[in-house]
Amino acid sequence: MKMHVSLYVADAARTKEFYELFFNQKATKVKSDYVKFELENPALVISFVQNKDRVKSNFGHLGFVADSLDVVVNRLEQAKSNNLDVLEEMGTNCCYANQDKFWVTDPDGHQWEIYTFNSDVEFNDPKYASTDATACCTPQVDNDCCTTEAESASCCTPQAPIKLG
Repeated sequence: MKMHVSLYVADAARTKEFYELFFNQKATKVKSDYVKFELENPALVISFVQNKDRVKSNFGHLGFVADSLDVVVNRLEQAKSNNLDVLEEMGTNCCYANQDKFWVTDPDGHQWEIYTFNSDVEFNDPKYASTDATACCTPQVDNDCCTTEAESASCCTPQAPIKLG
């Protein structure tokens, strides 16, 4: 069994370019308004449907749990070598767990986390202290480059893409 996710994007070609670098593999299906990747490890089928009006990057985040720190470091180095912007958070206490992780953000502001779990903890790092329920486990960054017109008109500005690298 594989998990399937479908996300709306503003520009399918730009999305394809980003995810080929992030996933380190070619898309399995490409149309002018659609891109699909079928990953074996982790088992995931993810589709990107071009529909600028439905892009919402502030739903939370997506992520992969790695089996070891070596996997996290390997994927981190791969992201950096592909010139993706990354935010590293090694040894952070987030979601009441000590984790080693990094983040990338796609062209539409969808945030991805790759992490390994180290141990349960009884507190979060102070940077996650907030009355905002979304503050923990989602990095707060500026969002100047990727806000759609619909989001600009709404009450809720999405979190900015993370600069990888």
